[in-house]
Amino acid sequence: MKIIIVGAGKVGSALTQQLSADGHNVTVVDQDPQLIDNIINIYDVMGVCGNGAVYGVQKEAEVEKAELLIATTSSDELNILSCLVARKLGAKHTIARIRNPEYEKQLRFMRDELGLSMAINPERAAAREIARVLRFPTAMKVETFSKGRLELVEYRLPADSALDGLALADLYRNIRVRVLICAVARKGGTIIPSGDFVLRAGDKIYLTSSPDQLAQFFRHLGVFRSKASTVMIVGASKICYYLTSELLNMGMSVKIIDRDEQRCIQMGEQLPKALVIVGDGTDTDLLHEEGIGQTDAFVAITGIDEANILMSMCASKESGNHCKVVAKINRKSLVDLVSNESMIDSVISARSTTTELIVQYVRAMESAEGAKIKTLHRLVDGAVEALEFGVGPDVPFIGVPLKNLKLRNGLLLAGIVQRNGKIVIPSGNDCLSLGDDVIVVTTDTSLQDIHDICRE
Repeated sequence: MKIIIVGAGKVGSALTQQLSADGHNVTVVDQDPQLIDNIINIYDVMGVCGNGAVYGVQKEAEVEKAELLIATTSSDELNILSCLVARKLGAKHTIARIRNPEYEKQLRFMRDELGLSMAINPERAAAREIARVLRFPTAMKVETFSKGRLELVEYRLPADSALDGLALADLYRNIRVRVLICAVARKGGTIIPSGDFVLRAGDKIYLTSSPDQLAQFFRHLGVFRSKASTVMIVGASKICYYLTSELLNMGMSVKIIDRDEQRCIQMGEQLPKALVIVGDGTDTDLLHEEGIGQTDAFVAITGIDEANILMSMCASKESGNHCKVVAKINRKSLVDLVSNESMIDSVISARSTTTELIVQYVRAMESAEGAKIKTLHRLVDGAVEALEFGVGPDVPFIGVPLKNLKLRNGLLLAGIVQRNGKIVIPSGNDCLSLGDDVIVVTTDTSLQDIHDICRE
């Protein structure tokens, strides 16, 4: 597809990298000539220097031929105007990054009257991801399918794990919990495991099942943590506002710390049910004074990655490692360092969350009519994808036992959500039925259609 990206910042660059790698014809528009030069030298894309909301600049980028325009500048207004101009010029779909909470109240108007296909709020998306982890603290990360009825969780096996040295076939025979380990990351490699695969300490595993079955599984291992009830957040940012709102609705007690007094006053007015404290989150005395030892979860979401890492490590140490620790880190080099060394429980990146949501939309646009991708999550640094498809009437293998299907290599059916809401962890005797949602985990990151899961 021909895709125009307005804004060559962090999100725009990440999208350019991903969409160009997926084979799309990408043109990047930005007012900074240095950014344009850098991006066209690194990636196989076109570049146009100028204001992406200006008619003439969009004409130069040939927006009228584009299937999609994505506006990711730091200005909400510029993004909205860019999308409006693009729609008038003939772009079929438009996506705008919109961060101001005030605009959220009129998103329906923007979609209906201005032709905006999708609005992405990076801070809100990141907040939802953090909230999912705090609801299920055992996991490093939690992704949902079929409106939350089936979940995929990421978990690293510790050195003393009961699963160390255990073959998957033995695991499934010995426990009475219906879960499926659908992917394993080990020493830089990625495996879609079979029954004879042996787990090792240090493996990062990805499991699918219903929320209650996953909870039972981790209880069986003796590592289950209940939903956090008290949360300490450092950084009174936009993410903090969205996250605190979600956590308060979930019945959690929230304490916010920030050194900026004005921001604290504003946050206290917006969120009267939260306790807001003016202070330095790196001060261990302050953390002790505010009860880090009795806190269930600590979240570092300031605008400085290094500060978030240091505060998170300090909080983990000061709380005696019983506290769930989450840090917002945007720089990929730091994310890799923290993840490889298991320094922090969970890492969240607003940039990667935003990129994933937009790529999901793009893949759904490509997917065949009637078999569109409902949900897409990227795992193991994008090496594996978990996709949710609806089973339509044209799927040729409805009613065929899965053991009789010749599935592609590197592909696994990780879960089936039936029309009545029942969760099925697939075995060879199970079949797909009309109206089911099926979750496919694959190393083929170009899969677009449920029809293509079988070898020819």
